[in-house]
Formats: sequence, C-alpha cells, structure tokens
Amino acid sequence: MKKNTLLPFILLVVTACQSTPTVTPTIPETPAPQETATTASTEVIPPMPTQAATAASASENIKISPDDGMTQLFVPAGVLFMGGMDVYRESDEVPVHEVKLNAFWIDQVEVTNGMYNLCVQAGSCRTPVKINSDNRPEYFGNPEFQDYPVVNVTWYDANAYCLWAERRLPTEAEWEYAARGSDKRNFPWGDEPPNQYNSNSINIVGDTSRVGSYPEGMSPFGALDMAGNVWEWVADRYRPDYYAKSPSENPTGPADEDVFTNLRVMRGGSFQEDWTILRLSNRAFLAGPNPSAQPTDEAYYGDSSAKIGFRCAADQ
Repeated sequence: MKKNTLLPFILLVVTACQSTPTVTPTIPETPAPQETATTASTEVIPPMPTQAATAASASENIKISPDDGMTQLFVPAGVLFMGGMDVYRESDEVPVHEVKLNAFWIDQVEVTNGMYNLCVQAGSCRTPVKINSDNRPEYFGNPEFQDYPVVNVTWYDANAYCLWAERRLPTEAEWEYAARGSDKRNFPWGDEPPNQYNSNSINIVGDTSRVGSYPEGMSPFGALDMAGNVWEWVADRYRPDYYAKSPSENPTGPADEDVFTNLRVMRGGSFQEDWTILRLSNRAFLAGPNPSAQPTDEAYYGDSSAKIGFRCAADQ
C-alpha cells in the first residue's frame, strides 16, 4: 500500500477537445427490500433497469446488459495526456504522455450487491471475503443493500465477475477518460470540490450509498459515482516507471513478464476521502492475485477492503 489509508498517487490527464454525448442517468432499480434481512447465501432479486433505462437502450450511446441489468454507456475514441501536471504529482506520474484510446463501453454505476450475487448463485464468483460493509454487520445478501456497491472483493473477484457478465475490467486509461471526458476537470462534475450533493465523500455518510444517488456528480459521458462511494479496481498492474514505457495507443499496464510485484491499480477514492484524494488524477494500489500461493490461502486472491468495489467495461 501507499502512504495514508489506501496510499493514493496523483495523475492529471488532459484530454483533446471533442464533443461528448449527453446522457440522462438510468440507474438499475430493484424491487422494494424484504422485511427480513438475509445472509449472503440467500438469493437476492437481481436489479432491473428502470423504464427510462429500457427506453434509452435503443440509443446508440446506451445499452442494457442482459446478464446483470447494468446500464452501459458508450465512450467514443479519444486522445488524452496521461501524467501528473500539478504540484501534487509524484515521481511515478511522469513523463506526461499522449494516449490514444479506441471506443469502448463503461458501466454507468458500480456493480451492486444484487448484481454480484447473481454471479455467486451461478457458481462463477466467490462470496465477498466479508459480508459486512464498513459500519453495517449485514450488508452483502441483505435486500436493504442490494442496490449498493459490492465491497470486500479482491481484484481476482472483480475480474471473475466482469468475465461472467461478458465484459472486462477497464484499463486505467479508459477509467480516467470515462470519468473526465475531454477537458481538464479535476472531478467528474467539474472543478467544484466534493460536497453532499455531488458525491458520497468526506465521510458525510460514513459508509456506502446506493449507486447513482448523486446525479450532480455525473461525468461528461454519464457515468456516476466515479469519485467517492468506493474505490474501483482497474485492469492494470502497477509499476512506478510505467509511464516512461507506456505505449501511445490503448495502454494496458505493464506486461506480466515486466512486473516485479503483483500490485493492481484502483481509482476514484471512497466515501471517506477528501478532495485531494477524489481528484481524477489520483491513483492507488493494493495486492492483486498471487499465483504462487495456495488457493486455500487468501493471498492467492489478493487484498480486499470494505472501501473497494469495481465497475466493468467492454470493447465496442
């Protein structure tokens, strides 16, 4: 881990100016929760798209996943500059370099407990390492929180889910472009600091919120909760000197043979973080899967936290 709780780095990206689609939030909803909370082994009703989401799915910029009901947003091809360009930059954020990205799809919100439980019931995902959240003893499997982001999942678990849902984890460059759009904003919503209206942050709530609860925090492409709520795993391995070696088109992080650790990158900050950590240029990492460990050892799957979840992406 880095300095502080999740040891963030800072990365500032400047994207080339281009038009971006306007997207109205279409958050997957679930039926009202049951009166009695259940455990993680109890079936959770899958989230279903709202009528607005279903109607909007006809748009070329929005589609609904048949696997988990997730609203996916189209992000067109673009060019950005990756690297730290302010006083907060650290040594692993240089040099600033131009990156070209192909078009891709990004989940509008973080994967929820209800969605993740579909994968568990299908036998393709592990139950989260712990079923509690930061302050709720019964979280995963409790219908009251099935539209909240799944937490306590390792990078291994997040990757397994995205593959089950016929998607993949976004690369670090894709994640930041989906959050920032084509300008120099510091947060998905612009440059105003985080507050109770645009994000679940600075410990105002003290735990996770229902996904999509902060429409004022929408990114230029329509993505929600990309700053605050929970940290999000991305596909890339971490290496401090990677920016000096990164390809100029569709970077995917250091290759397996080019890494000396099993660290994986995560982005976006959590419900506890302040503006310095929620800035879109910020980076952090934790241990990913360790194939040299035994499958009976939790180290085989990597680190997890009540502050870390994920969202998926897909090729065009």
